[in-house]
Amino acid sequence: MSSQPATTTLWRPTGPKELDLVRRSGWRAWPPRLPEQPIFYPVLNEDYAIRIARDWNVKHDGAGYVTRFEVESDFLSRYPVQQVGGRTILELWVPAEELDEFNAHIVGEIRLTHEFA
Repeated sequence: MSSQPATTTLWRPTGPKELDLVRRSGWRAWPPRLPEQPIFYPVLNEDYAIRIARDWNVKHDGAGYVTRFEVESDFLSRYPVQQVGGRTILELWVPAEELDEFNAHIVGEIRLTHEFA
């Protein structure tokens, strides 16, 4: 009998273009970073993701979305938690060149949880 690996829930605030690429992947992977995006940064709490999607993505992209997904916890241990503001402003910084490997450790589908326009 095989057991599922322990997972960590992450959220990702995103705009319409990135969300469309996630949809095209079958809700299984994040798209490669653009040259000006050296880091992929999922966040560790939903409230922070909502604030970014609502307050930044809507202003810059016309719409903002929040996604939720699970990643194998053992794999994530290689990325230290980055506190980038208050005590709940927490991110993981995944180098762009490691995104394919990161995607391989997503468990299940990436789910859309919130939409803002």
